[in-house]
Amino acid sequence: MKEAFFAGGCFWCVTPIYKMYGVDKVICGYAGGDEENPTYEQVKHQETGHRETIKLVYDPEKVSYDKLLDIYFANVDPFDAEGQFIDKGFSYTLAIFYGDEEEKALAQSKLDKIAADSGKETFVELLPYKNFYEAEEYHQDYYLKNPEAFEKELIESGRKK
Repeated sequence: MKEAFFAGGCFWCVTPIYKMYGVDKVICGYAGGDEENPTYEQVKHQETGHRETIKLVYDPEKVSYDKLLDIYFANVDPFDAEGQFIDKGFSYTLAIFYGDEEEKALAQSKLDKIAADSGKETFVELLPYKNFYEAEEYHQDYYLKNPEAFEKELIESGRKK
C-alpha cells in the first residue's frame, strides 16, 4: 500500500471521487502547517498554515499515482490562486504533497502540460510531504453520514455542474 496527499479545497467534496476509482481509504485532514494537531476551526480560520488535505491509501497495482493525479486535476480548478470554488483562503488552496522525486516530477509534468495547453498560470504548489493530521471524526466520510448536507454543499459550492 502507498499513500498520497492532495489539498484540493474542501476535503468533503473530493473524498467520494477517489473511492469510486478504487482507492482503499480516503482520510480527511490537515497538512503542511507547523502547528501540531490543528483543529478544523483553526485551519478554517487560517490560523495554522495547514490546508484541508486528503490522505489516500491505495494499492498501486489497482490505481496508479498517475491516475490519482488525473483524478485530482479533473476535480479542482488549478487556475484559482485564492482557494476552490466558494471556499477561499489559504487553507483551501491547492497543493500536492509529494513523497519522492518521482511523484514530484510526475505532478510537475502534468502541471506544465495544463499550463501549456491553457496558456494560463497554474496555482498548485508542489511541496515535500512533512505532516498530516487527521480531521475530527465527523469530517470522515461526510458524504455518507450527511448525504443531504453534502449534496447541498456540492451544489452551493459550484463543484456540481
